[in-house]
Amino acid sequence: MLRADDQGFEVSGILITGGSGFLGRALARRLLSEGYERVCIYSRGEHTQAKMFDDFDRHPNLRMLIGDVRDQPRLAWAMRSCDTVIHASALKRVEVGERNPIEMIKTNVNGATNVVEAAIAEGVERAVLVSSDKAYQPISPYGTSKAMAESLFLAANNTVVKGTTRFAVVRYGNVAGSTGSVIPRWRERIAAGLPVEITDPDATRFWMTIDRAVDFVLSAADCLRPLMVPSLPAFRVGDLVEALGVVKFVVTGLPQHEKKHECMAEGNCSNTARRMTVDELREALTHV
Repeated sequence: MLRADDQGFEVSGILITGGSGFLGRALARRLLSEGYERVCIYSRGEHTQAKMFDDFDRHPNLRMLIGDVRDQPRLAWAMRSCDTVIHASALKRVEVGERNPIEMIKTNVNGATNVVEAAIAEGVERAVLVSSDKAYQPISPYGTSKAMAESLFLAANNTVVKGTTRFAVVRYGNVAGSTGSVIPRWRERIAAGLPVEITDPDATRFWMTIDRAVDFVLSAADCLRPLMVPSLPAFRVGDLVEALGVVKFVVTGLPQHEKKHECMAEGNCSNTARRMTVDELREALTHV
């Protein structure tokens, strides 16, 4: 991202919504390691924030701000003196969205609206939305809500009436090892001697490491192309089961809100992407 020492201007601050989550922590660690003067974490959970602050040894350049993206005045206050916003906050569990679509709208759609309006009001230079492959041709409330959030960010580039705020969207699949994803869930069940539940062994998903995700988000903040979608390898779910050494598993079948194969854009689909081998997955899992 743009730096004072190589671009000739002062970096005032970077705000990460949902910043105490899996991606937010990785972004903060990278930014602090590169010498950023003020990294602001904006999220709801006081316990999660307190733990993160301790885990980061109470870094003097880290600011912890309690707040909800549903609260636009608080968002606007948090964005003061920030030139960059990375909007990573969202309700992400697909099955939760099936049962609670109104809450998905409040956080993922209305929250994105609040981020856009607060960024424009406070004269933020750039704002990046972290989206999901499920926003492409969505079949679930979660995917639909992220598709709407993308539209809000992209349309904002045509309606900015104050300042020079520019908006961008990054869209990619689940990050390997992220909170609530299959790898940590399956590892917990394996450790407990319980069978792993899989939807369809022939389903495919994209593979993305947290380091690649951080690189991708920060590069989007640099170049600000309206929509950025990476080219990623993919894996077969049954191959991931084998790579993890699963002995006991149950095939549950795909629920109506899950696709057998995910796509991030036209022609960029997990069933046609480069397929990772079982051995390649085993090696990749040692870093997750």
